Amino acid sequence: AQSQAALERDAQMRRTHAVIGREIAEQDAVLTHWKVLDDLIGSADGKKFRIFAQSLTLEALLVRANHQLEALEPRYRLVRVPGHHLELQIVDRHMGDEVRPLSSLSGGETFLASLALALALSALSAGDTPVESLFIDEGFGTLDRNTLGKALDLLESLQGEGRQIGIISHVPGIDEKAGAVVRV
Repeated sequence: AQSQAALERDAQMRRTHAVIGREIAEQDAVLTHWKVLDDLIGSADGKKFRIFAQSLTLEALLVRANHQLEALEPRYRLVRVPGHHLELQIVDRHMGDEVRPLSSLSGGETFLASLALALALSALSAGDTPVESLFIDEGFGTLDRNTLGKALDLLESLQGEGRQIGIISHVPGIDEKAGAVVRV
């Protein structure tokens, strides 16, 4: 009788242990989920979350910037530096997709990358408030004639979409493409 009672207690304890084991496994899964979120965005000062949110915005910006860059200079593509959420580098398609720091670009190439980013930024809207005006101050003097033509054609197409484009430049020939010119 005592051994039978001991066997029944043992069986009951095994069932209880199995139930508790399943509950622990379920809670471990929940803990893992929250741990991943904490690793991504959790910090007392909110810095991790800010960087996380900014990196999402940067990703959207890069998609648009690369679309613009494709029209300006298909040789290059902007990408993020792995492990650095908010840093950029360039992929040079003419050099076997070599990845280079932005600091390795020439003045004209830097201008094109900056223009692509500026155009992408102007395409991002804050709710129902689209950016309809864009002002570009210089940089056109660093472009060769062919690239200058591509940049001006792209800006002209944006103007055709209803955006106002203002260019500040001393480069000869730009005023010929502009609909209105203010000379200072």
